Amino acid sequence: MMMKEKKVSAAVAVLAIVMLLLVEAPKPHMGQGVSCSPLELSSCLGSITSSSPPSTTCCQKVREQRPCLCQYLQNPSLRQYVNSPGARRVATSCGVPYPTC
Repeated sequence: MMMKEKKVSAAVAVLAIVMLLLVEAPKPHMGQGVSCSPLELSSCLGSITSSSPPSTTCCQKVREQRPCLCQYLQNPSLRQYVNSPGARRVATSCGVPYPTC
């Protein structure tokens, strides 16, 4: 049971860091009514940090935020998360091509 508690604690710590980074990230507006907010991708966090498949909501948000992905990759606070293997896997699972910026 001790190992499970460590995994939960680590997941909570990662979530707290990601949420802090997402809240502090700039939120400019893109064309076509898309508001770039990495916080919109919070429904994907579990799938990015584990091997669980992305939810329908997650995929919907990834598609909505697609015009913003290059901006997120250019942000030093977000780059490591958006460029992570988990984020790439989620994008692929959702049918969203990984951006080439």
